Amino acid sequence: MSADVRTSAASDEAVAALLLEWAPAQRWFAHKGVAAHVERIERTPLDEGGVAQLVALTVRSGEGEDAPRTVYSVPISVRPAPDEALAAALVGELPDVDGARAWVYDGPHDPTWTRALLTLVASEEGAGSRSFGVHGTSADGGLPVPAGARTKVLGGEQSNTSIVVAADEGETPLIAKVFRVLSAGDNPDVVVQTALADAGCGRVPRPSGWVDGHWTDVSGERVAGHFVHLTEFLAGSEDAWRVATAAVAQGRDFSAEARELGRATAEVHAVLAAELATEEATPQRLAALADGLLERVEWATTAVPQLREVAGAARARVDAVRGVAHAPALQRVHGDYHLGQVLHSASRGWVLLDFEGEPLRPLSERSLPDLALRDVAGMLRSFDYAASTVPDPGDWGPRAREAFLDGYAEVVGTDPRQGEQAVLLAALELDKALYEVVYEARNRPDWLRIPLDAVHRLLQSASADPS
Repeated sequence: MSADVRTSAASDEAVAALLLEWAPAQRWFAHKGVAAHVERIERTPLDEGGVAQLVALTVRSGEGEDAPRTVYSVPISVRPAPDEALAAALVGELPDVDGARAWVYDGPHDPTWTRALLTLVASEEGAGSRSFGVHGTSADGGLPVPAGARTKVLGGEQSNTSIVVAADEGETPLIAKVFRVLSAGDNPDVVVQTALADAGCGRVPRPSGWVDGHWTDVSGERVAGHFVHLTEFLAGSEDAWRVATAAVAQGRDFSAEARELGRATAEVHAVLAAELATEEATPQRLAALADGLLERVEWATTAVPQLREVAGAARARVDAVRGVAHAPALQRVHGDYHLGQVLHSASRGWVLLDFEGEPLRPLSERSLPDLALRDVAGMLRSFDYAASTVPDPGDWGPRAREAFLDGYAEVVGTDPRQGEQAVLLAALELDKALYEVVYEARNRPDWLRIPLDAVHRLLQSASADPS
């Protein structure tokens, strides 16, 4: 196999060139609009014939030693002849090497690649070398990999790629999430969902397994982390964003659903606090939180001129965090919580997904304990966006918001709208809205009014109720 262009080290440069030409059009590739350079490519075959491969591609954005670098996980299949069934997934053709030609395809769209991945997990086998290799693991008591699985790639994702693994009657379908940016350390999505499932929490998909491994990091050091997470696929479910926006469009009250979502969120927070490490919210921790919130205020008010008139009020709102004497303990949280991260299942109710945290934050930060109220604030902002999908939503947003908080309070036993928790929640919601203002100003100016109105509303409520 060493002489085969599909696995030969001599073809690494050609594969890297193909991938760099193809990747900028992919949603998960972050180096769009800049001069990108491949600094390193590592490859390993996942199957015996070397058709299914996994690539770790280190890309530098711009010039110079200090230029940002990212390691991408790029699944590919490499075939000695073109496959018409995979024409839409073609990456490109490798140049002729010693009379051998090869065609490279986007791996998740190729059933051969997905079968190799599933075999790795089911058999708990490894592949690769000491410098770059992967290993499959089946979750303890987890769901089995379906036999003769049929697969389909989901559209619409940005930071990852998800593959639905269909199942025969009597088997549970799965979904394989391929992490596109490799980060050293355990991925929170794997750690948190596994801990919740092991504790018997039905508010998350049941695990099946994962693929972890090692590669050469941007620093040149050998590091380890997760490549793929395989969990239950809830066929027939509908994401909460679609459920909520359909209710808005129909003028239908969403209070009952929002209340149950609040309860589900609180249930997950309670299990996380019981199963994973917590830390006391000391005055020093709260001071550090306030410092970070103030940095967001300065960043946002500098970036968006419309915010400058409220800069002083925003600073006062977030700085009030320093005066909180009895904050709840810091714990593992979702970290990027909104309606798009929740599914509604007819048999299971609300089910929470994607515990990775904010994809653009370093993995080390996403794994740190935080205030559970940050997730609450994220969902409140999501209700605001859902309400804004129609010209005149009436009181849909406020009613959904209050119902969600009612449900959350019923489970945790304290009301986030009262006392010192209200100070924390208001600061975290304002923080999220400020981030949204900058994002919309840069990417979707037609949406800018949504978070901008929210910032003004949150600061007006602060002046009316200083607690």
